[in-house]
Amino acid sequence: MNGTLYCNKCGAPNAATAQFCGRCGAGLVLTAAPTPGAIPPGAPVTPAGYPAPAAYPVAPAGIRYGGFWIRVVAFIIDAILVRVVVHPVAAIFGIGGLAAGGLGLHGFRHGAGLPLLIFGGGVLAILTIGASWLYEALMLSSSYQATLGKMIFGMKVTDLSGNRLSFAHATGRHFAKWISSLTLCIGYIMVGFTERKQGLHDMIAGTLVRRN
Repeated sequence: MNGTLYCNKCGAPNAATAQFCGRCGAGLVLTAAPTPGAIPPGAPVTPAGYPAPAAYPVAPAGIRYGGFWIRVVAFIIDAILVRVVVHPVAAIFGIGGLAAGGLGLHGFRHGAGLPLLIFGGGVLAILTIGASWLYEALMLSSSYQATLGKMIFGMKVTDLSGNRLSFAHATGRHFAKWISSLTLCIGYIMVGFTERKQGLHDMIAGTLVRRN
C-alpha cells in the first residue's frame, strides 16, 4: 500500500509500511478513511478530497527498549562467541611463529619467531574486526533482526519506523560504534539516559533496539 501515515501523537508523516512513528516511537495503526463529508477540520487530505490515512498510537507505554546494562551483557556474549571462532584460527599463526623461532631468547633474536608472532597478532586483530562486522551485520539484517546475545534477552534492532535493517544499514550501525568508542564510550553510556535508549551510534545510524 502506498501513502503516508500521520502519527496522531506528534503529527509526523511516516511511510505507509511503518509500524512505529519515526519521530516519537508511537505505534501506528491504519484506520479506515471516513467519507469526504466527515473530514475533521485541519486534517491532511489527498488530491481526491479524502483524508490521508490516519495513524493512532497503540499503548505507547507498552513499547520497550533495550536498556544499557542488558545490552552490555548481550555485547559480552556476542564478543565471546566471535572470539571462540576467531582465536583458534589465529592461534595457528602464533604457534607456528613460536615453532619456527624457538622458545628461547636467542631464537627470537636471530630467528623468524618474533616477526611471525607479530604477524599472528595482526591476523588475530583483522579476523576479529572482520568477523565482528559480518556477524553483526548479517544477523541484524536477517529475519532474526538481532545477534545471538540480543536474541537471548528478546531484543531486536530496527530502523526508526520499526522495519528490518538492510545489510548496508546494519554495516553502517556497526562501524558507527567506533565513534561511540572514540568518545571515551560516552556514546554507549547515552543509552542509559536517552528517551528511546539510543546510543550515539543508534542516533547516527537511525536505529532502535526494541525489547519484546
